[in-house]
Amino acid sequence: MAKLYFNYSTMNAGKSTVLLQAAYNYRERGMVPYLVTAAFDKRAGAGRIASRIGIDAEADTFSAETDMFALIEARQAQGPVACIFIDEAQFLSPDQVWQLARAVDDLGIPVMCYGLRVDFRGALFPGSATLLALADEMREVRTICHCGKKATMVVRQAADGSALKDGAQVQIGGNETYVSLCRRHWREAVGDS
Repeated sequence: MAKLYFNYSTMNAGKSTVLLQAAYNYRERGMVPYLVTAAFDKRAGAGRIASRIGIDAEADTFSAETDMFALIEARQAQGPVACIFIDEAQFLSPDQVWQLARAVDDLGIPVMCYGLRVDFRGALFPGSATLLALADEMREVRTICHCGKKATMVVRQAADGSALKDGAQVQIGGNETYVSLCRRHWREAVGDS
């Protein structure tokens, strides 16, 4: 039975690595995975999912205007698809998450989403909030704070290393921009004592 999965974490937990490994496992068994990522995240190049450890793969892209059900249905018309893998799932709109749920229910294809749960302000991304509400299964991909505790939050840093408290929810960046922290150290970083 197909399910909608949400694999979530903070920055630099290895979500893309887990996605690429799972897609590789499908290919190794002769099955065809379909990989999709956010169009505006071009850190690894347009239409690429990449991991910090150096593995990557080509992917189709989605934007705010993409009908995810239609995208999957069109891909399925080209040949069998064993599983859909969505990277940067926090950037999905609530409607797009519902479209993915419809693909699971109506097309019978498992959809595995990988993304951030919260932004640098500690607020849920709209796509993540909807995935938390609709996913059949959720899995946390864990990483650690500098203190060794589980990191559940992320700070966005200014050029001088100070934590930013304001700004757009979406800003593409990596280790130069974001640091994953436990809640206690996130509160200290943003001045919430």
